[in-house]
Amino acid sequence: MSQTICLCLLSSVLLPVASVSTSLWGKKVQLNGQPCVWQLQPHAMVPALQELTACILIRFHLATQWTAFDYKAPGSSRIELGLGGTSGKLTVWMFGEQWNLKQSLELTEWYSLCLTWSGRARRLKLYINGIPQQMFPVKPTLHQTLGQNGTLTLGVSHYVDANGEVQEINGNNLLGEIGMFRVWSREWSAEKLKTQSCADGDVVNWDQRQWKYSCAPKTDNSLHCVWSHYKIKMWIFIVHSTQPEKCSVQREAVTRIWLMSIFPPNISVHDIFVSSPSYTCHVVNNSAALREQQPQGSRALSNSTCDNCFRSEVLVNVNPAASVAAIQTDVSALLSLTFSYDVLNLTAEPSSISISPVELPPVEADPATTVSTGEQTGPTLSLPAQPKSTTDGPVDLNQTTDKSDTFFRVNLTLSMSGNPSNPKDVIEKWVKEALEVNGTMVVLNLIITENIGRLHRTMEETIEVATSHGQQKQYYCAFHLQEYNINSVAEIKTLIDAALTSKYENGSIIIEPKATVEHIEPENCLEETTSTIYGTYIWPETFPQVQQEMGCEKPHSGRAVRLCKLDIETDKSSWGKPDMTECTPRVTISDLSNITVTTDNAAEVVDMIQGLVDVQLGNSAELSSSELDSVVEKLGEVIDVSIINTDVGGNIVNILSNILLSETNVTPVANVVLNLTDRMGDNMDFQSESVSLTAPSLALSMVNVDPDGFTGLTFGVSSMSSLLNPQTFVNQSFENDPLPDTVATISLPSALHNFFPSGERETTRVQFQFYGTHDLFQDPSTNNSAQSNSILNSYVISANINNSHVSNLTDRVVVTLRHQTPTQPGDKVQCRFWDFQKNGGQGGWNSRGCETHSISSNRTSCLCDHLTHFAVLLDVSRAPISEVDSHILTVISYIGCGISSMFLGITLLTYLSFEKLRRDYPSKILINLSVALLGLSMLFLLDSWLSSFSNYHLCIATAATLHYFLLASFTWMGLEAVHMYFALVKVFSVYVSSYILKFCAIGWGVPLVIVSLVLAIDKDAYGSSVPEEGVMVLQSTLQFCWLQNDVFFYVTVVTFILLILLCNTSVLVMVLIQIRQMKVNKPSANSSSSPRDLRAVASLTVLLGLTWSMGLFSFGPGRVVLMYLFSIFNTLQGFFVFLFHCLMKENVRKQWRVHLCCGQIRRSDYSDWSRTVTVDKRFRKENLVNSDSLASEDTSSIRKVSDSSASNQHQQGA
Repeated sequence: MSQTICLCLLSSVLLPVASVSTSLWGKKVQLNGQPCVWQLQPHAMVPALQELTACILIRFHLATQWTAFDYKAPGSSRIELGLGGTSGKLTVWMFGEQWNLKQSLELTEWYSLCLTWSGRARRLKLYINGIPQQMFPVKPTLHQTLGQNGTLTLGVSHYVDANGEVQEINGNNLLGEIGMFRVWSREWSAEKLKTQSCADGDVVNWDQRQWKYSCAPKTDNSLHCVWSHYKIKMWIFIVHSTQPEKCSVQREAVTRIWLMSIFPPNISVHDIFVSSPSYTCHVVNNSAALREQQPQGSRALSNSTCDNCFRSEVLVNVNPAASVAAIQTDVSALLSLTFSYDVLNLTAEPSSISISPVELPPVEADPATTVSTGEQTGPTLSLPAQPKSTTDGPVDLNQTTDKSDTFFRVNLTLSMSGNPSNPKDVIEKWVKEALEVNGTMVVLNLIITENIGRLHRTMEETIEVATSHGQQKQYYCAFHLQEYNINSVAEIKTLIDAALTSKYENGSIIIEPKATVEHIEPENCLEETTSTIYGTYIWPETFPQVQQEMGCEKPHSGRAVRLCKLDIETDKSSWGKPDMTECTPRVTISDLSNITVTTDNAAEVVDMIQGLVDVQLGNSAELSSSELDSVVEKLGEVIDVSIINTDVGGNIVNILSNILLSETNVTPVANVVLNLTDRMGDNMDFQSESVSLTAPSLALSMVNVDPDGFTGLTFGVSSMSSLLNPQTFVNQSFENDPLPDTVATISLPSALHNFFPSGERETTRVQFQFYGTHDLFQDPSTNNSAQSNSILNSYVISANINNSHVSNLTDRVVVTLRHQTPTQPGDKVQCRFWDFQKNGGQGGWNSRGCETHSISSNRTSCLCDHLTHFAVLLDVSRAPISEVDSHILTVISYIGCGISSMFLGITLLTYLSFEKLRRDYPSKILINLSVALLGLSMLFLLDSWLSSFSNYHLCIATAATLHYFLLASFTWMGLEAVHMYFALVKVFSVYVSSYILKFCAIGWGVPLVIVSLVLAIDKDAYGSSVPEEGVMVLQSTLQFCWLQNDVFFYVTVVTFILLILLCNTSVLVMVLIQIRQMKVNKPSANSSSSPRDLRAVASLTVLLGLTWSMGLFSFGPGRVVLMYLFSIFNTLQGFFVFLFHCLMKENVRKQWRVHLCCGQIRRSDYSDWSRTVTVDKRFRKENLVNSDSLASEDTSSIRKVSDSSASNQHQQGA
């Protein structure tokens, strides 16, 4: 079978012949007005690029109109990418668009001109000698890619004629020289352009094989570049072997041995990549020449299996770095020689050898290579420190051609009908669909707020407005709109108005908008140099809403990103925080000690500290003690050395917040940190009357006051979570009551002006601080759980006056603090201040000079005669319940209520289904009690869930309903006692008409009256908190809707329950005494055993709710045990009702057998099913009650005595 064989004629006796290098390094294209066209070879195809970098080294001889390069897509006459200019102007082309830049380039000087472009970012930049000159906005197109396989010429413009030939366009030819041209497939930054200045292009490189020209290049010894990293591409031939059995070799290993043998010591081989062997050698159209060069005595390749060739790529390093042109020539000559290895002969096809300088690998250290010009005067590829410019003024843009995108501010007021689950998402979706439909505009910085209307609108007005608008809601929107500079301002406004002023309908949702559009012209973000822990970065001037990218200093492969962001509040652009996640810090916290803080670098030092702390806490949960000391010490130096502005102060607050929220032990430096924040507030420089700095768990407010007009000052803080920024409020007056919705409020009286610093030059500043964490206030006496009787139960708030020590005030400072854990009845709270001198200077809580006034279970007010840090401590000596016990009690409460709800439902279903069971009064009372208990259990189970909606009215309704069922349950328990009293104590002397109807009026009416009175007096007495101990003793931090006013709680709950329990206990005692007497008078009743009597007593105890009395005795050493018993028995009360009054009653079981069973176990219905219901109807209205349900019929002596009493009563009635 025939096959194509590589014809490679090599001989070991062949005298070395120097390889002719095709490299253009060290050569230039000289254009002096004679016909000379340099064009890209057709086989050197340009791919469809989405980003690129193109650089040309150019020198001018005459100041005429010139073209540096010109690239056009196939079949297009527009310039896809180009660079040209005149004596005082540079012109850049892309996608047919043209931008002009006023810039003069001197004659006889070499310039490195580079264009970088990113289609994704729509960013085109021009660099002169590595210095960014201008960024040009590129309009969005459908593809955002450079046309592929186009035509490229150097020094002249061109067109393609009908025959497909490239023809030059005269009139703008370059009169000068081109020393190099390269194109890369990536957008390079200024740093990369500098550090990779000798790397050859990966799309278009400086090699003769890529260029077709009519005038030969000329050597220029001044053009040389020193480089260290190279890539060698070549075809390697393994020629005839005399021992075919040894032809199984490792191509990579053989190649490495070959190269290491022929290269001098300063060239080291790194990576080698080889292709699979081929019997067809793809050389560069040079096979005929190879045959002519075959020496005499050699023979053509045979069909031996070792006769093959393969493609190889080799990465080498030259140390010390050497001239690119010299390396290319010398290495090409070495590779063209035959190398013998064992029985194999290796050589590289000369025409296939390509040696290119490549990008430096992403190493941590700076590259060892340098760029040099040698001794000759000529161009240098190293970049100058400053751009070369001969213009009289600053670099400017042509006002008619260079513009950033067009921006608008849109204010939108709209009415929405319907009831979407998330109206803001609906609005956002509508706005974006309306404006971003054609891809020429993008919505930015969208904010949506519900327009509540007048704050003081009455309830009647609110209802009237809601009715008149058909349940419409008003919303206000503000956003920026970025248009890609395609249409005029007037056209864009017309489009926006058309899109946003028409009614929008989607099902039941209707939006009626009203829009105002304003054209804004934000300025560019100016060039800014930032020194960070990741190195020093020079961010070039950037258009608004354009993201700037730069290479990381370490590692080089990483990218730093920063957005020139448009602010929705000011409509101005400013640099955002750089994203350095791909970069590695160059310094650590331990290096802070080597930094000297000055007035000029204070802000940079704070930024550096913030970055170091963020990185360290990102890698670890805490700072070590030495790291913490370094950070605090350096922050102290910053505050002492410089005047702190609000930006620096905000960064310091963020640093402290991050440390406090971590697991770092800050106790050793607590007083240092507190003193540091005080000094910072005193030294801060701001122009307004007041300023607030907030971060998660931390807030500082500074107020400059007028000593002559000072009437008091109030500071409040609202905080939903320690992970969110608190909100601060300042009122220029003294307020006795806390500000609404605040967790901490401090009010300073007007008498404080006596302590203001004297002197006209002295600014009077009041500083407030809020700490949402306790880490800085660890008192050893309260932190020791074994000895402490108090815990911190509020956030910490403080106030001070600059350069003053405030004490012994006659008009006291009012501090109101919200409890973190609501207090239970009997809990004791104490107002304390942080005494810096306590515990040997470590600090601790002290109560001197403070009075405690409890407002509610959620708030405490403190009246103090001095200024410092204040908090509320809770005395836990009477509350030794651990978190584990709390959690277990929570679980018991919910499980017990769930079980009771289920069995109460079964009890009600049984009594309501079987008419014979509910004929007597006790059964009817039991049904009402079961309904009340079922409502109480169900509301308790649902309360936390309903509270989670954070709906004010829903929470009030839930709390009021729970209060109602609690009172109703105890009312019916009391009526059970009244009924027993009438039945067993006053058997022969009482008659009540409409007995059950009156019981129902009392059982359901009295609780209704009480709850209605509470709502009428103060509906806000109901609210959301954790449940009180009186309600199932659920020790939980879950939100719970319940009575929040202590007065109402003690009067309507505690007092009411105590009265019921007292009456029920008294009735039970009288009933037991009466039954005892009956048993003595009737010896036959003594036949029942003691276990049956105990069961009957237990039944009555459950029925009368006497187990609730255990809550009254839950104190002292046995409190935990009693609380467990309290929770178990009371949450399972419904189950015990089912057990004693349903499951254990013979008449109930008989009805189950009659109606629910089948077969032999089913009983037939009979009329004499219970002797307690056979009383003649004529006596029913005259008799008070039949006490059949007082206890289990077949088990209780009470049952028997009761029956006897009833019979006597019936006979008397007869």
